[in-house]
Amino acid sequence: MTGAPSTANLPVLLVDDEAQLLHSASVVLRSSGITAVQTLEDSRQVMPLLAREPIGVLVLDLSMPHISGQALLEQVATTYPDLPIILMTATNDLDTAVQCMQAGAIDYLVKPVEKNRLVSSVKRAMEIRALRAELLSLKERFLADTLRHPEAFAEIVTQSKAMQAIFRYLEAIGPSPQPVLITGETGTGKELIARALHRLSGRAGELVSVNVAGLDDTMFSDTLFGHAKGAYTGADRVREGLINSAGEGTLFLDEIGDLATASQVKLLRLLQDGSYYPLGADRPRESRARVVVATNCDVLKAVAAGTFRRDLYYRLHTHHLQLPPLRARLEDLPLIVNHFVDKAAQALNKTAPPIPVALYQLLKTYAFPGNVRELEGMVFDAIARHEGGTLSLQSFRSMISGDSEFEDSATPDAAPATITACFPQQLPTLDQAEQALIEEALRRADSNQGVAASLLGISRQALNKRLARRRDSRAIEEE
Repeated sequence: MTGAPSTANLPVLLVDDEAQLLHSASVVLRSSGITAVQTLEDSRQVMPLLAREPIGVLVLDLSMPHISGQALLEQVATTYPDLPIILMTATNDLDTAVQCMQAGAIDYLVKPVEKNRLVSSVKRAMEIRALRAELLSLKERFLADTLRHPEAFAEIVTQSKAMQAIFRYLEAIGPSPQPVLITGETGTGKELIARALHRLSGRAGELVSVNVAGLDDTMFSDTLFGHAKGAYTGADRVREGLINSAGEGTLFLDEIGDLATASQVKLLRLLQDGSYYPLGADRPRESRARVVVATNCDVLKAVAAGTFRRDLYYRLHTHHLQLPPLRARLEDLPLIVNHFVDKAAQALNKTAPPIPVALYQLLKTYAFPGNVRELEGMVFDAIARHEGGTLSLQSFRSMISGDSEFEDSATPDAAPATITACFPQQLPTLDQAEQALIEEALRRADSNQGVAASLLGISRQALNKRLARRRDSRAIEEE
């Protein structure tokens, strides 16, 4: 599918009456990776051109025949307020600079302009244009209740309102060239989100995924950036890195929280300048790929601990989304279970069995530390064991095995402290404790006695006897 046009693909328009300056400035921008550059020598052609086609950044000379840069600035700023404008002039005059900034220019460059100064100014203007477009898109998407490109999320099974809000955010930031940070627990579907984001971006290149966990700095550099011939012993030919394979597409780096500090510096350079050095190379290479990263770590804690660079975090944090765990969107359980049952049955060449309602009630009592990925494993195991009839709950019960809490169960040494914390004043009687446990199990199981019995570690018959005994006791007390 093709997403909305990205502002990153819009051309930079250079306007100056000096042909030589236009040529040299366009060469500088193209050599820095900004390939879409247009030039005009006649300032009278600017407004007609802007009416015909969208422009990403406008760079104007201040002193030109026919229409001056300052007069043109006022026209463009009024008619196209979202278009960032940079002014160039041979006059270093503070009052003029202030007037231009007040009229709507975002930068003021004095000729002769240094190459790095020109490139950094244009790149900053491109970022401003992208952020303005994203802000407008976000306003539109969050006021809307429907998705413009639901097909982009076909791989993600959900009816959760929280996930729908994330989808609308992804539609808003899809065309952006800025990096994206995806956080969430293991198994929440971070790579599926990255794939959806790539589809929404409309980028011409591929999505290239790399799990960076366990890669030392040399392996990280070689994998992503490649190496020159003779870079190290055994490097008998040039190797193109995976970032080159991504082209103008998306580079997805998973487990970014485990990235070595030296590799973080190289990734930061890539995000700041769009440049990287293959191992053994003397000259940098340019990348047009968008970077999307994911982690199940608490990145802010890693920043505070000094294991993750603060400047890299803020670079990655331009767009950030936190995926909710499965236990926070239990309304999705029936959809996801049915999806995985059909998928597992097809993979194992079996007929998809009927699913008992009690299964959903049982699964709602479990916290799913492994999230959707863990549920998929449970369903595949159950379908593999299935021999006929309704899908059995037994394999699910054995995998849950009574551990319905997300946190690790307390160790024997910690048990007395746990009991004291639960009952700080007085211990309940055994009868009171049994009644409280039964009531809580029935609440968690939505009153399904079979599920409640499995939570308590007893048979359904044993639970029925206890419930009947309590009903009889209450009847005698009422008489």
